[in-house]
Amino acid sequence: MELYLCNNSEEMLTDIIRSKTNAAIQSLYQIEIPESSLQVNLTKPEFEGEYTVVLFPLVKSLKLSPDELGNTIGKFLVENESDFFESFNIIKGFLNLGLKNTFLLDMLNKHFQDECFGKAPLNGKRIMVEYSSPNTNKPLHLGHLRNNFLGRSIAEILKANGYDVVKTCIVNDRGVHICKSMIAWRRYANGATPASTSTKGDHFVGDYYVKFNDAYKTEVEELVQKGMSKADAEKEAPIMKETQQMLIDWENGKPEVIQLWKTMNQWVYEGFDTTYKRIGSDFAKTYYESNTYLLGKDTIALGLKNNVFFKKDDDSIWIDLTKDGLDEKLVLRSDGTSVYITQDIGLAQLKYDEFKMDQSIYVVGDEQNYHLKVLQLICKKLGLPYAEGIHHLSYGMVELPTGKMKSREGTVVDADDLIDEMVSIAGAHTQELGKVKEFSESELKELYDTIGLGALKFFLLRVDPKKKMIFNPEESIDFHGYTGPFIQYTHARIKSVLKKNTVNPSHTDFREALHKMEKELLIQCELFEQTLRQAGQSHDPSAIAMYLFQLAQLFNSFYAALSISNAETEEKKQLRLKIASLVATILKSGMSMLGIKVPEKM
Repeated sequence: MELYLCNNSEEMLTDIIRSKTNAAIQSLYQIEIPESSLQVNLTKPEFEGEYTVVLFPLVKSLKLSPDELGNTIGKFLVENESDFFESFNIIKGFLNLGLKNTFLLDMLNKHFQDECFGKAPLNGKRIMVEYSSPNTNKPLHLGHLRNNFLGRSIAEILKANGYDVVKTCIVNDRGVHICKSMIAWRRYANGATPASTSTKGDHFVGDYYVKFNDAYKTEVEELVQKGMSKADAEKEAPIMKETQQMLIDWENGKPEVIQLWKTMNQWVYEGFDTTYKRIGSDFAKTYYESNTYLLGKDTIALGLKNNVFFKKDDDSIWIDLTKDGLDEKLVLRSDGTSVYITQDIGLAQLKYDEFKMDQSIYVVGDEQNYHLKVLQLICKKLGLPYAEGIHHLSYGMVELPTGKMKSREGTVVDADDLIDEMVSIAGAHTQELGKVKEFSESELKELYDTIGLGALKFFLLRVDPKKKMIFNPEESIDFHGYTGPFIQYTHARIKSVLKKNTVNPSHTDFREALHKMEKELLIQCELFEQTLRQAGQSHDPSAIAMYLFQLAQLFNSFYAALSISNAETEEKKQLRLKIASLVATILKSGMSMLGIKVPEKM
């Protein structure tokens, strides 16, 4: 269980403006409207002002023209809230408000070095985030990386929103696919191990999964050539029959099969742990399907007794979801064995019993949309306490420019290989820029790793999770585009400025007028908390990624236009140093929520 101990959350600027506008309307027109119905946005760059109140929803109820309404409200706010508003103008039904600098400067002085800036205090609620969910017959691949980056990032964003977060993983460590790797190893390995072949454990086992598929294809083709139909050949292929027998032996606890299963799974776990450590994935609790696949039967029995389920003539147990727009769903086979939905109901109950979470987020690809919908619906019909809290964070698959990946054919992009490639590309790009002469060899290694992984994570998180995406390694590492390295470079640039100049924390009295770009940058910084709330509510890290990119863009424009070290006055220098410090603080905090480190120098 993890949480941020930050308790300095303050009212957001948009909420303050909405509240003051609502109070003005009540005072002027003696009517009460829901404060949430007032829409407050940033003013468009081509207009004067900083924030805009949309007037159209009020026109009908007050029976006044937008201009008349805007002028009356704007004049009231400037006259009665003079410490906050300094000007207003009306543009086609939009009330644009000019803000005094006081709020923004107070925020700057208070938070320019505050790592908790934007984060909410603890709210007493617990959320479980389940992600990764690998199979022990193959190493992690590009699709797993999107899953891991999404899961960890959502967990961090929710922690920043005040939740007590529990990160969990379910490992699919049993079943026919696991037996395929085991049979292939028994047939072809001649006793080889990861250690004897100097191979990472999960790669080693994954190679035998591919060998199984190659052998299976060959045997099927041979049987077809002998006159057997393809369908029959696929059932009768000797290697498949061996695999099915091994699964039976495993379920019956045959000692030599169990020992081989434990040995090969341990090889995989050691490989997974290496990759998890490298990418920053961690879990408070890991569940194993081999320990949970029998769960749920008692719940099904209780549901049958309460007429939630029904039994067919062959003794199989089903639930009728046709009235809910779905179909009939099998929950227990006629021989009494469970299906996946049964196990998932049992595991959901186990997790709830252990952690009593208010919400359980499943980070699972969109091919499981139907399954997760059925899971929640069955749990609701059973009246289970965790049913309402089940949430499927559905995400689209990652494809390559060449198309989809297929693990059984060995055409997936291996996670470790991809990370190595990204680090290599990061090194080449950084050397091209020619700014690494002062780095030691160990510093360069760490820098390339930070940039390469940062590029990979940002590229996979910058897209709305619900969308499918195509991954392009070269595009992801562009130092000038919508990328992680661009934001990392901006952070390093700020740190370089701050290293050469001294920020005076006691210099808080800024009387000189704010330059337009200074004010824009402060307003963008103030939006960080609002962005965190939105990302937490929508379970969408891409909102953070876009915000950080825009903040970095804005800072670079500010940096190009206004001198910091050689500012016009000492007051301006201190103001801009504090603004730069606040931007760096936000970039580091936001990138951390995406699982990305930001270097002090590049």
